[in-house]
Amino acid sequence: MPTRLTDTYPRLVGDIGGTNARFGTIAGPGSKLEQVQNLACADYVGPREAIEHYIALTGLPRPRWCAFGIANPVDGDAVRMTNHAWAFSIRQLQADLGLTRLLVLNDFTALALALPALAPADLVQVGGGNPVPHKAIGLIGPGTGLGVSGLVPCGDHYTAIEGEGGHVTLAACDAREAALVATLTARFPHVSAERVLSGPGLVSLYEAHATLADRPCEPLTAAEVSARGLAGSCPLCAAALASFCAMLGTVAADLALMLGAKGGVYIGGGIVPRLGDFFARSPFRTRFEHKGRFSDYLARIPTYVIRAPYPALLGAARALERAEAEHG
Repeated sequence: MPTRLTDTYPRLVGDIGGTNARFGTIAGPGSKLEQVQNLACADYVGPREAIEHYIALTGLPRPRWCAFGIANPVDGDAVRMTNHAWAFSIRQLQADLGLTRLLVLNDFTALALALPALAPADLVQVGGGNPVPHKAIGLIGPGTGLGVSGLVPCGDHYTAIEGEGGHVTLAACDAREAALVATLTARFPHVSAERVLSGPGLVSLYEAHATLADRPCEPLTAAEVSARGLAGSCPLCAAALASFCAMLGTVAADLALMLGAKGGVYIGGGIVPRLGDFFARSPFRTRFEHKGRFSDYLARIPTYVIRAPYPALLGAARALERAEAEHG
């Protein structure tokens, strides 16, 4: 007998990163996301404990269906996070929480699913270009790590890409960047895009700039590097932030070329939306279009910063809706 729609509610949706886990609830069909809470991953042994705390904290009924994105590849039942210590079995987690359905997705796959549902007010366009309907869409976002995904047309709908594009090898675009990469190569066996386009990567860029300038560097956090760079109070931090934006432009353009992302490239994650007008004035867009014979091609592709408060939760909710439509 098919499951009644009301039997699948309330639904719990989540977005688990390397630092924070966000959860929200959808009470019933047509309901909006409510009771969103942000929890520090370090405070919990695993996702079960974090979810149980969320349920106790909100006093909501226990969920029946659940979907969450997690900053990690999801391949089979066992999940072990790359940038955090959590490791768990999806089947066991479903049983422990008493869920009738549990979907665990890569966090940027979940975020990609949200893109078609974002409103103009949820986005800030950087540079020119116009989206072409029914064409591929790119997604990239620096946070604790570097998330990469996208949407490719599939019939009347889109299919989200599941991959680990943040770990592609970082390319330098000029002599200064080549020197920065060489400095990082002395520290790391592989200088991936994530090595610089992430919170820890921003600190590494600051330290690399200090090395090249033969100047001492302080033990700063990513937030401190960003704050000092935005304020212009530290030339090394400002240089690191400018390099960060330029290199993000290069990697975003590579993604656009690989996907043929004429539907646009979207930028999520926890870092770029906090840069505000600095990012719009940064070298990002100039570098995005700096591709020789394909500069005109990229100039026509729009780039957007996502400023919706909880877009990955929306994507997780849409994943459940799609599962309901396809499987009941």
